[in-house]
Amino acid sequence: MTASAMVAEFDDVAGWTADAVEHLGQRHAIPATCRGSASPAALAWLAEACELSPGIRLLDVGAGAGGPAAWAAERFGVRPILLEPMPAAGRAAARLFGLPVIAADGRRIPLRTGSADAAWCLGVLCTVRDKAAVLSEIHRVLTPGGSLGLLVVVARGPQTLPAPHGNHFPTQRELLALLSGAGFELLEQVDQPHGAPLSWSRRAEQVAAVVAARHRADPAYALATHQGERFTRLFASGQITVRLIHAVSRRPTGRPRTPHMEER
Repeated sequence: MTASAMVAEFDDVAGWTADAVEHLGQRHAIPATCRGSASPAALAWLAEACELSPGIRLLDVGAGAGGPAAWAAERFGVRPILLEPMPAAGRAAARLFGLPVIAADGRRIPLRTGSADAAWCLGVLCTVRDKAAVLSEIHRVLTPGGSLGLLVVVARGPQTLPAPHGNHFPTQRELLALLSGAGFELLEQVDQPHGAPLSWSRRAEQVAAVVAARHRADPAYALATHQGERFTRLFASGQITVRLIHAVSRRPTGRPRTPHMEER
């Protein structure tokens, strides 16, 4: 059940989304493929925190259908490299944005040590059990002092409602320990900004409506919808929240930078 639910949520829906975008038009691509992972305000915070600029090699770990990486390339001129284990999601990113996609997961990244200037990992850590392995691999492929931007679903306390299949939410304390253990220095964190511009939301919803109309009878659609409903209940109950993290790969020498912590 867990494997099929995760495939439905992250692979089947990605392929259907790409089909719907091609039907509606390319203007729908980025909002639709960021749905469920990031809003424009969250992406802007991460991009500014990581000081993205033209030519930077940005590794997106668990990139899905490519929306956040495409957004960063369009607005900041970065050179994205997408890492995505789900085949339909990787094909969707290549179809919609022409981005380079490596078919692999974050536990074993097939890139040279120190080959990425910055990395993003958005909405991914809660879906893997071995979070330490993923963070350690990201640390390995980053240049010393390179930035890591995370969007993480964090548990705020004991969970009395069932989590979506395949999700394991770290607490804030666990997340900080994982980052430190992998060789990262936390610089700043904020709660995810709420909401998105109406134009962005409208385009994402139009794509979702096409997907629903075409695939509502598909068992995979029902599984993905059930996953989303469990997330909605957990957020509404206050048992989980979304946090944006900016950390850097620790430098071999030199004084540590002073963290700036901004929490609600």
